[in-house]
Amino acid sequence: MCKNISAIFKRELTGYFETPVAYVFMVVFLMLSGIFTFYIGGFYEMRSADLTAFFNWHPWLYLFLIPAISMRLWSEERRNGTIELLMTLPITTFEAVMGKFLAAWCFIVISLFLTFPIWLTVNYLGDPDNGVILLSYVASILMGGAFLSIGAGVSALTANQVVSFVISVMVCFLFIVSGFPMVLDFFSSMGLPQSIIDTVSSLSFMTNFGEILKGVLSLKNIIFFVSMIVLWLFVNVVTVENRRA
Repeated sequence: MCKNISAIFKRELTGYFETPVAYVFMVVFLMLSGIFTFYIGGFYEMRSADLTAFFNWHPWLYLFLIPAISMRLWSEERRNGTIELLMTLPITTFEAVMGKFLAAWCFIVISLFLTFPIWLTVNYLGDPDNGVILLSYVASILMGGAFLSIGAGVSALTANQVVSFVISVMVCFLFIVSGFPMVLDFFSSMGLPQSIIDTVSSLSFMTNFGEILKGVLSLKNIIFFVSMIVLWLFVNVVTVENRRA
C-alpha cells in the first residue's frame, strides 16, 4: 500500500513543479504573508518579539489559496478524463486519495517553510519564544491539512474547478467564523441549548488555531484538526469510490 501511495505522491508533487501554478502560488503566498505581517498586521507597531502578526492571518490566507490548490486534485482528472485511467491502475481508491492529498499537503508545507526569513527577522530584532513559534508552525500545518482535506473532498464532487473553488471557500469560511461572537449570538437568540452553542464554537478553525498560538498545545485542538482531515478524506474516498463503481 505504501508503495502505491508513494508512487501517486511523487507523480502529483512532480506535477506541481512542472507547471507555473506552483511557483505562482508560492510567490503570492510569500508576498501576502509579508504584507499582512509587516504592514496590515502592524508587526513593528506591536513592539513585541513574536510572530502573532504573521500567524493570525493564516486562516484568511488559506481560505483562498488552499482551495486554489485543491480544486484541481480531482476536478481536473474528471475534466480531462484521466480519472478513468487512474482508476484502472492496480491501486485502491484510498491509496489514490492519500497520494494526492499528501502531495498537495507537502507542497503547502514547503511553501510555509519558505517563510523562514520572517522567523529570522524576529530573532534578529529581539529574543522571541522559538518554542511557541515552532508550535505555531505545526498548528498552521495541521490547519492547512484541514483546509486541504475539505477542498479535496469538494473537488471530487464536481468536474468544474471554479465550482469546486467557490464551494470549498464557502465551506472553509463557515468553519472559520463558527466561533465568532456574532455567530454564537445568533444561535443563542434562537434559544438553543448552551451545549449546542459550545459545539458550534468548538468547530471553528480560528478558535482551535488561536489556542495553540498562545503556546498551549491541547490534545483537543490536535484531535480537532486530525478529525477534520480524516472526515473529509473519508468523504473524498467514498465520493471517488462511488464514481468508480
